[in-house]
Amino acid sequence: MRQLLHLMAFMLTALFFFSCKEKTADPHGDAVKRRADSLQQVRKAEEAAQKRLRTAADITLTKNLAFDNYTLEDEYPYKDTIRIFQWDTIKEKLAYVANFQREKKRYAILQNYKNWNGEAPVVANFVRNAYKRVSDTLGNERYQSAPLYREGDHDTPAIYGRDGSLVELLSSDTIPMVKIAGISFDGIWEVPRRYVKTLGDTVSFDQVVVIDVTNQNICTIERSGADSWQVLSMNPATTGVHKPPYSMETPLGIFVLQEKKAKMFYVKDGTSIIKGYAPYASRFNNGGYIHGVPTNHPEAPIIEYSATLGTVPRSHMCVRNASSHSKFIYDWAKTLQTLIVVID
Repeated sequence: MRQLLHLMAFMLTALFFFSCKEKTADPHGDAVKRRADSLQQVRKAEEAAQKRLRTAADITLTKNLAFDNYTLEDEYPYKDTIRIFQWDTIKEKLAYVANFQREKKRYAILQNYKNWNGEAPVVANFVRNAYKRVSDTLGNERYQSAPLYREGDHDTPAIYGRDGSLVELLSSDTIPMVKIAGISFDGIWEVPRRYVKTLGDTVSFDQVVVIDVTNQNICTIERSGADSWQVLSMNPATTGVHKPPYSMETPLGIFVLQEKKAKMFYVKDGTSIIKGYAPYASRFNNGGYIHGVPTNHPEAPIIEYSATLGTVPRSHMCVRNASSHSKFIYDWAKTLQTLIVVID
């Protein structure tokens, strides 16, 4: 009996000892587990934030004017109305620019300036616009555009891709029909390789020029952080007017700055006679340039400013600026790395 009592006492002591040991270990183990779970949740939240599509609310715009002549306010009077810089719309466009650059892509531009790469074939469903030229049903003209074909159907193009449009390469750029995904426009298409200029997968679009055809103004913007951008200039501009057969509206959309000309000579309507030039011209679409005040003679000195800037559309298609502001863009913007965004 005594031995049995000793055995029971020993078992109770051991049970008490292990019970105390477990109780002592549990708080520490639970704390470690809680910290690990918390860190894991933070990492998951950070990964989700990185993957989440950006919206206008994520974009921060800060004014840091590098060009401060003829600067407009956020809101300013024009005749009996108030004109504005559409910052909310601009932030939406910048969020879109940030989103398509989240993952590494091979970029390219559609090019057919003055039909240098060959006149595009007629699309299956075409119309004749106010300028008596063939267009697709979306309003994209045949002239100076690239033909876009549905995948596997190379008989007749479906739509036209505007000169200067940014695309993603989905195939080799050495095969006869290159597969692309639109960035400046929607859809996946195939296009003859002669219309495609490859930019590669290292280009970064951190410079943006925004042109507002409704408010007749222009601003230059540069990325300063992941979701942070700086406004470098806010100026009046004059865009293209609908006036067939020679003048047309500045097209809406996203384009890539393709080339620069210190002097862009232009001809008198309906002739081949050079009438004058526009200084510091940066071409982004077809014959559409951002340029300074045009002259009325090819040998005339540069004109700095015009009272018609920022009033109503009156250009042939281009975007007129004060000549010094056009020079600022000419010097600042990187060719094939700057986006021109035209909004209404």
